[in-house]
Amino acid sequence: MLELTVNLDERSYPIYIGQSALQDNGRLIHYIGDCRPIIITNDTVAPLYLQGLLDSLAELKPLSFVIPDGEQYKSLEWFEKISAFLLQNNCGRDTCLIALGGGVIGDLTGFVAACYQRGVPFIQIPTTLLSQVDSSVGGKTAVNHPLGKNMIGAFYQPQAVFIDTKSLHTLPAREFAAGMAEVIKYGLIYDTELFSYLEKNVKDLQQLNEACLQHIIFRCCEIKALIVAQDEKEQGLRALLNLGHTFAHAIEAQMGYGIWLHGEAVATGMVLAAQLAHTRKDLSADEVARIIDVITQYNLPTKIPTEMTSEQFLTHMRKDKKNKKGTIRFILPTQFGQCALVDDVSDDQVRALIEQ
Repeated sequence: MLELTVNLDERSYPIYIGQSALQDNGRLIHYIGDCRPIIITNDTVAPLYLQGLLDSLAELKPLSFVIPDGEQYKSLEWFEKISAFLLQNNCGRDTCLIALGGGVIGDLTGFVAACYQRGVPFIQIPTTLLSQVDSSVGGKTAVNHPLGKNMIGAFYQPQAVFIDTKSLHTLPAREFAAGMAEVIKYGLIYDTELFSYLEKNVKDLQQLNEACLQHIIFRCCEIKALIVAQDEKEQGLRALLNLGHTFAHAIEAQMGYGIWLHGEAVATGMVLAAQLAHTRKDLSADEVARIIDVITQYNLPTKIPTEMTSEQFLTHMRKDKKNKKGTIRFILPTQFGQCALVDDVSDDQVRALIEQ
């Protein structure tokens, strides 16, 4: 089992990565402590892993709540349904929520934990690649609104994160590819060696080679832990983790949550960000081509939805959380392994990019 720590003083917590994290009930029980465990999962993950987790925690008399699978269920409606379940079962502040699933389950469960009785502990057990390398780490919790993704939420850190790489063997290929978009993102924003590793190990990663999986998951979590430790509430540095997301969130909001997977939208968003950086003379045409090539190698889209207009992009991007005083701000690569937050991109430049 690999281990690293997100250093946030009294809110610090460990991340465990290995093939048996779901079976490590002794360590899990330690972080549950004297609390009553309530497992939140979805109807795709539940048949695979819920009963085993319930059995391993049987002495603590756990309960479970299963929601439908899909981005559209990361909503205030399901936030309310989970909260009602907790109230109906007389759950007090000595409750520990366990998020068993992908990013939707982690974000939704974390937001309920942040709000229920003004805050109860929660633990992340991410079962998708995207949630393992990104959304389960760092304490961003939220639900979506029809007018914008992740617009209602809180920064709220888990007690611990348990990453079981075996869960990736039950993950559909499309979901695995979506997770690789976030891995590629870490290479672009912070680590050229990671980017090169992804270029050289496409086949091994797609065949779920255990050593390769643990390597990329550990490195992504390590990078995110370093950034979150310096900027927990995204006042500056942490915003760089949003490379491609300004465009991606616009695609998701316009097309309907779940039509494009988050990682698919991020992949296309990174291509747009790279092309925009090229127009600003920060990236060469060869560098843009290299980015497009690795995204393509991992079976991810590189072109925007054909029916989506530049004005639709701009409408959604004007609601982006990074914006200040009405100005759309973008994360753009300035070179491989480095990005910057820029606020001098005009609407006309965005229109030209989208129309191109």
